[in-house]
Amino acid sequence: MRRTDPEGHGPVRYGPPLPDDGLPVLPDLTAVLAAAAGRAAAQPVGGAPALLEAACGYWTRRGLPTVPDRVAAGPGAPALLLAVTAALASDGADVLVPRPCAAWWAPYARLLGRPVYHVPTPAESGGVPDPYALLETVRRVRAEGGEPRLLVLSVADDPTATVAPPEMLHETVEAATAEGLHLVSDETWRDTLHDPHQTVLLSPAEMLPDQVTVVTDLAGSLLPPGWPAAVARFPATEPGRHLHARVLDILTALGARVAAPVAAAAGYALDEPPPVMERREAVVRLHARVAAAAHAAVVAGGALARPPQAGRHLYADLGPLREPLAAQGVGDAQELEDLLTARLGMPAPGGHRFGDDLGALRVRLATGPLLGGTDEERMECLASPTPLELPYVQRALISLTSVLDDLRDDAQRWESPR
Repeated sequence: MRRTDPEGHGPVRYGPPLPDDGLPVLPDLTAVLAAAAGRAAAQPVGGAPALLEAACGYWTRRGLPTVPDRVAAGPGAPALLLAVTAALASDGADVLVPRPCAAWWAPYARLLGRPVYHVPTPAESGGVPDPYALLETVRRVRAEGGEPRLLVLSVADDPTATVAPPEMLHETVEAATAEGLHLVSDETWRDTLHDPHQTVLLSPAEMLPDQVTVVTDLAGSLLPPGWPAAVARFPATEPGRHLHARVLDILTALGARVAAPVAAAAGYALDEPPPVMERREAVVRLHARVAAAAHAAVVAGGALARPPQAGRHLYADLGPLREPLAAQGVGDAQELEDLLTARLGMPAPGGHRFGDDLGALRVRLATGPLLGGTDEERMECLASPTPLELPYVQRALISLTSVLDDLRDDAQRWESPR
């Protein structure tokens, strides 16, 4: 991750990657990839039949019946989102996203020369715009001569690690479709719910299947991030057929194919055999525990954060510590990123990288760096029934607590005596 322009903290051009799980690759996946490493032929654009069939099975098991001619695969979700955005918004249309949102969403619209409008999210969750704020933004953009056509959202969210309640999601989806917007639902993190029995996750495609394209990056829960692969599901309508064909045209122009060995591993993972499911469940349990402990440390240190519900991260707001941070030369998210990255010894990307206000003192903290410094330590974390008691995990959490405690103590010294 590169720093923004130090002069004036200008536009963010380089966002942070998806939070890594920090663990070695599942041996079964390595074996599948190695067995396919000798294949010299290129995969077809959009994915070979075996990969598309595996994607159909994955979505059908989640209540989204899918057929192969409504699916496309690409080398990572960014390539697919670029193609979808180009297909929907290249002819003068505008793009709407939540504030904050995944760091990789907005750059692709800007690459195409399209404006991106950020819409506030409600207090209880991120990833999905507040429906009333969405309607107001759409009307304002149209009054200014714009043409909003595409809304990108995420029910299980990066960066906030929250899950949007179904009732609120329904209101937003209805508002968006009433205004003629096509929705792209980023469902990269849907299989990483920390408490799946208490958290209800619905896809917008379950609510209005004719208006929603689903994009899933397999780095969320199925593949390591160094093996780029993602799949997209298009509506089973005539406009959906046209969008699918247009996306394939764009992927062809980009030469955006999934590498054959990665495609083999992706197809295997999407079939969800027992080794993949057992590893995924164990990884989710581990990161849920560590995220809960990190959240407790953040809140005890005087910062604010919604309880993480999915993913391998949390989103912390250090606004209550603004005065002591200012005394250390920290007045915006970039300076906060620099300070915490140095003190914690781990990336702490500022909220401005996710479309949040530069002046807001928010950062995304990943849980992967808290699992130890070697593959052996991380695998020990995964196997341990009490990972929070392992000494290196304790040290990492103590370091986080200590950094925030120092800031909180400074804040208390700044308070006027009563």
